[in-house]
Amino acid sequence: MQKWSGTFGARTTADEVVAGLDLSGQLVIVTGANSGIGFHTARSLASVGARVIFACRDSDAGATAVERTLAAHPGAIAGVGVLDLGSRQSIHDFAEWIDADSIDTVICNAGLFGGPYQEVDGALERTVGVCHVGHFLLVKALLPKLLDQGGGRVVMVSSESHRSPRNLDFDRLPLTAAQYSGFVAYGQAKLCNVLFASELQRRYGAEGLTACSLHPGSMIPTNIARSLRLGGLMMKLLSPFTKSLSAGASTSIVCATHPHPGEIAGRYFSDCQPKPASAEAQDAAVATRLWERTEEWVAV
Repeated sequence: MQKWSGTFGARTTADEVVAGLDLSGQLVIVTGANSGIGFHTARSLASVGARVIFACRDSDAGATAVERTLAAHPGAIAGVGVLDLGSRQSIHDFAEWIDADSIDTVICNAGLFGGPYQEVDGALERTVGVCHVGHFLLVKALLPKLLDQGGGRVVMVSSESHRSPRNLDFDRLPLTAAQYSGFVAYGQAKLCNVLFASELQRRYGAEGLTACSLHPGSMIPTNIARSLRLGGLMMKLLSPFTKSLSAGASTSIVCATHPHPGEIAGRYFSDCQPKPASAEAQDAAVATRLWERTEEWVAV
């Protein structure tokens, strides 16, 4: 494993990471880019020349985010792509809609937490269905374009919540209504994100793909807890003690732009630095089993 040469830290902002970069000619997709960390990730990358697709479920919210980006950075290249990660048809349509032969980076940022039990396509519990299975299907659909010029990057926005529950419980996944707990579903989904990135690296690293995962920061005031009645209030109360949204986006940007892919390949990051993931997240056998099980879920 190569030595890490990064110099950024916990309070580094997204704009500080991109300062001095020129990403002209690169195509970057950011899921969930209409607000929060996703918005600042997409905006900052667009500010230094990348063509950025704001992949959003709500086209109006996405358009507003693009307008904010263009107002802040005249001349930036940004657009909206409609993407509902809970809909297999939407994922297929989005992948077909991409008007480019190659893609440089996909940042899988979209996520959700809490709320009552709900299902998405395939009769899958919504949290794992969106955070993991939706991104699994998206990345697989985009793989030919990611590999077109010798390999792009896939950045999975996970969380330190991947450590709890400690293990991936294949006997309970996908969770049923009777088994459902918002915290369990979120923890399992975030563990899936780390494992998926690791397995992507093992399967496609030889073809030039670089995949990694990260923790953006704890309790950053995003709208991820929009399904919880008190979620927004809780985030606001905690905001003076947490990272800013821009600082929360910085680790995603480090992973997307670091000049030495070998230093980020297959690794887990926090505060813009590599950090050991949980023992379960580092288990190659579990990652392979998750990939195979996910293939079974999407085949139904």
